[in-house]
Amino acid sequence: MTIEATVSPPRVLPVRSTGSDFAVLSRMMTDAGLLRRRPLSYTVRFTLVGVAIGAGGFCLVALGDTWLQLLLAAAMAVVFGQIALLAHDLAHKQVFSKRRPSEIWGLFVANLLLGMSYGWWMNKHNRHHANPNHEEKDPDVAPDILVWSKRQARAAKGLPRFIGKHQSRLFFPLLTLEGWNLSVNSFRALGRPTTKRPVLEGVLLVGHFALYFGGVFAVLPVGKAIAFVVLHQALFGMYLGCVFAPNHKGMAMLTNEDDLDFLRRQVLTSRNVKGGPFVDVLMGGLNYQIEHHLFPSMPTQALPKAQIITERYCAELGIPYHQTGLVAFHRETLRHMRSVGEPIRRND
Repeated sequence: MTIEATVSPPRVLPVRSTGSDFAVLSRMMTDAGLLRRRPLSYTVRFTLVGVAIGAGGFCLVALGDTWLQLLLAAAMAVVFGQIALLAHDLAHKQVFSKRRPSEIWGLFVANLLLGMSYGWWMNKHNRHHANPNHEEKDPDVAPDILVWSKRQARAAKGLPRFIGKHQSRLFFPLLTLEGWNLSVNSFRALGRPTTKRPVLEGVLLVGHFALYFGGVFAVLPVGKAIAFVVLHQALFGMYLGCVFAPNHKGMAMLTNEDDLDFLRRQVLTSRNVKGGPFVDVLMGGLNYQIEHHLFPSMPTQALPKAQIITERYCAELGIPYHQTGLVAFHRETLRHMRSVGEPIRRND
């Protein structure tokens, strides 16, 4: 197994199990009732996000032509991040157990409210869940712009090679473009065979941007409207990237030569982030990344209890289980990114 993580101490990976270890853990979760849906909790969460969207629209109109609108842009970046987290939970069937309501609400939340293709993102994200941190199979560690392993760095050419040399410094600036990146890729995906409902998704995406740009430019003069959009999208991309991007970076990288069971494949490539209720809300439960990867359909509200069970179980089996604080979470990511870019810096 390729280990290029920079967390300390060095991690010794256990040998492959028969695969039954996960079945035991799954029964523990079922017996504890942690896989049951939480309709009341999600009703409250959807309602709060809906109120925040409505309040944002009201404030946009009420404030009018003023630079104070930039404060609203910052606030709405957080609201958009929470919309993205709801879309994520819908895609994993955490809210509804059946496919159809999950898809209907997913299209509404992701495409219309967020401007991101639900079908495209779900396909990509499911492939990531099946093979996290796998250099050949995980689309989230494909060397499109950044490199995530020294093997990728040695083979990098063009833009990935140029950026890879300084990627630890460029990581956060690049995150400001993540919101636009999701929308651009969503429109590109409409022409691919993997998109099941391209017309519907396309209409909803166009509807989102018609409402978004139409609302902002109808209220604000061009200069302030552009400033609003740029700041909002930059902070939204930063927030989204900080929640989603570092959860696996700096952890074990896998290749086709590795042979791990499901439990170890998920635990060894993920890290958790400690921090209490504030971090739970800020990251939408993705701070329990290990448990989320083991049980993707588990409602967010059940993850804290699942974490206690999983950590104890991993300790019994001798499986390394890594969790850290919020600041160390990003420090480990940046340290890893600098480390894997070293072959480029050495040879250029």
